[in-house]
This record gives sequence, C-alpha cells and structure tokens, in this order.
Amino acid sequence: MAKTKTVFYCQNCGANSLKWIGKCPSCGEWNSYVEETIQPAAKENQWRSGSARKEAKASKPRLISDIALESSPRIVLPDAELNRVLGGGLVQGSLILLGGEPGIGKSTLLLQLAVNLKGKKILYISGEESEQQVRMRAERIGKIQSECYILTETTTQQIFQQIESLQPELVIVDSIQTLYSNVYESAPGTVSQIRGCAGELLRFAKETATPVLLIGHITKEGSIAGPKVLEHMVDTVLQFEGDRHHVYRILRAIKNRFGSTAELGIYEMRGSGLTEVANPSALLLSQRDASLSGTAVACTMEGVRPFLIEVQSLVSSAVYGTPQRTTTGYDLRRLHMILAVLEKRCGFKLGLKDVFLNIAGGIRVEDPAIDLAIICAILSSAEDMAIDPANCFAGEVGLTGEIRPVNRIEARINEAARLGFRQIFVSRYNAETEKIRKESAIKVVPVGKVEEVFSLLFG
Repeated sequence: MAKTKTVFYCQNCGANSLKWIGKCPSCGEWNSYVEETIQPAAKENQWRSGSARKEAKASKPRLISDIALESSPRIVLPDAELNRVLGGGLVQGSLILLGGEPGIGKSTLLLQLAVNLKGKKILYISGEESEQQVRMRAERIGKIQSECYILTETTTQQIFQQIESLQPELVIVDSIQTLYSNVYESAPGTVSQIRGCAGELLRFAKETATPVLLIGHITKEGSIAGPKVLEHMVDTVLQFEGDRHHVYRILRAIKNRFGSTAELGIYEMRGSGLTEVANPSALLLSQRDASLSGTAVACTMEGVRPFLIEVQSLVSSAVYGTPQRTTTGYDLRRLHMILAVLEKRCGFKLGLKDVFLNIAGGIRVEDPAIDLAIICAILSSAEDMAIDPANCFAGEVGLTGEIRPVNRIEARINEAARLGFRQIFVSRYNAETEKIRKESAIKVVPVGKVEEVFSLLFG
C-alpha cells in the first residue's frame, strides 16, 4: 500500500511545502498555506480517448513557418451577449471558466445556453443540484430546444466513463470546486483536487476538440476560489458581476486567448431567467427626473460598445467630525483625486462635505471618460442646481483641472445623438472634435478646463 504524506499548499498560487509557512515564498501571500493529505498515484487519473490509449509519440521541434494553420469554425451560440464577450462564439477544444458571487446567475446563464443551443449534444454535469432541481430550473427558463443530458456526479472517473459512452459536443461542469478524484485523498475544493480535476478536463478538451465550460466559486475578496494556477490553465476567464438587489448583470472577460478582453455583455435578471439587454442606454436612463440636482449623464465605452449611464451624487454638510466619502460602482480612490482637483485647482470647498456617489443601475464603470460627468454631478449637488437632462458628458479630468481627450469620441457622440440628447461636452483637445461638430446632429461643446464647464452649466 502506498504511503500517505502531508503537504502544505498555498491557496493563492498552488506552491507546496513540507511544513507550514506564514508567508508564501512564491507569491508573497500571508497565511495562505493549508494542510492536505495526499497519496502517490497508484493508478492513472488521466483522460484516455480511443486514439490516446495508444503509446504517445515524442514531440519534435518544428519551424514555426512550417506549422500549418487549421481554421476550425466557432460554435455560434444563441446568446448574442455571450458571443460578443467570447469573441464570436465557442472555440472547439477551449476550456472556459465562469466565476461570480453566489446567486448572481452563473448556473442560470449556462443552463440557458444548454437548453437553447440547437444541433449539439450537450452534457450538463451538476455537482450541486439534483436532476429534479435542474429540470425545475430549466422549465422556469423556458422551452427546452436542445439535446441536453444531465449528469449528477462529482467523481471524475465516473464522469469520464459517461463522457466516453455519450460522446457530447459540449460539456458544462457546475462547479469545478465540487469535483473529486480518487487519486488525491484531500477533500473536494482543495488546491490539489481543483488543480488535478481541471488538468483532466483540460486534456479531454484538447484531445477531443470539445469545448468545456466550468463554473467557479469566488472568495470573499472577489477572486476565483482555488489555486491561481487554475486561471492560467484555462483559455478564457469570465466574470459575472452585479448587485443581487438590482436586475442588471454584467459579463466581462478577464482573460481570453481567442478574442478581446474589452467586450462586455449585459443581462437583465427576470423570473424566467436572464434576458439579453441589446440597448442598455435606454434602460439605464429610463427613470430620470429633470428637476433634481446631483445627476449627470456620462457616455462610456466598454470595448467597442458605447452606452450612456446616469451618475448620481449627493453633497451635504458633514454631521460628524470626519467627512464621509462613499461610492457605489466607482473607484473610491479616483473620487478622492477628483475632489482634490476641485479643491486645489478650482477653488470649490468640499473638504468639510460628505460626498456620496452612485452609478445608477447597479453596474460598475472603470472608464475614465466619466470623470467629467462625476464632477458635474458633484457641483450640481453642491450648488443645488439641476443640469439640463438634454446634456451629456465625455471627458477625463487631469490633476491640473484640464479636460483630457478620450478614445472613440465619434462613437460616443453618435450614441448620444441617437438617444435624443441635444448637447454633449467633450475635450477641446480631441483631434476629431472640429470635424464632428460640423457633421453631427448633436451640438458638440468643446471645453478645456473644469471652470469652463461650471460657467457654461451654472453661469
């Protein structure tokens, strides 16, 4: 009988040590080592297809120019938002990891894909729900239109036996943290189990050209649970974000070997499942009131997709000694920078004021082009003067108080004009501004300093 031994693994990077270490020497993380009992592999836990059972030949180096390119068509999905984020569809043999908070809709998103993808044999492996629970959720989502098989199993040896007999064209695993391999004696969800099971699924995907979708849990810090090497192993890492108290969900690509990581997918959570949002600007701006101060509209970009969002701000006198700075959907450190610019460069005394900032709709925005709208919303609330709802803003604010140019300004202006805005404030340093002013259906107002914006809006 093989002798068991104890090894300590780093939960962040997967490094191992024979004894516990306070600080990981590989990644520098503190208190990340956990103890696991492992056993040397007495049998192979390796995916073996019919062709792979033969003795593998050693690889030889080849000149890069002699390697033939094989173009395999992508699998076009019935979900247009997911297609956009993936770069045009599923690549055959790809391994995709989808992470997100509990209850955000990860299982719903992939089950919708499984029941709506026509012409493909799909295996949905559920390690968290029973067959009846999955069927009930599928009935709630809508009509089942695909050849989808449900397997409630967590042992990888049994899963690969069913895969060999079924020969699916797409495999979905919910979730990678529930899988268990007999080779490792540690519990499911540990570093060695996650790394070993993911490695088996990776070999299966590459050898059979079958795309595999994995659902991953996340930690309280927001990163995907398990070793960091899991994100390096997969081809694509998707992050499903949103506030459970709001109806909108955002799908981002953190890593994508087959496409851009700048694309964004937006969904609306309903009782019947997730619905694609083709025009997010109209939904995010549908409940605006022209008579209220502290609101401004920003034109932001996610990838090549422009849309308009509402920025809300509340400035009030600090009741307690230290003024509060609170943001929802925006970087708090960037808000501190903007307030410092208003205080130092523009003379607005906000040091003793509470400032609350919110991006309407429950989404999170990192585009610096919304800086100008944030400043306008803060000044509108501080002066208690409403901004004309027909105005929108697109500009980055520098530390000297200047309005810096932003990318894709023409697409932003065209989107604002399409939604009926009459005036947009942009940086005068955008090279295309003069040309766009003559051709655009919307009035383009070039500004260079924050003081100019304030005088134009509030006199």
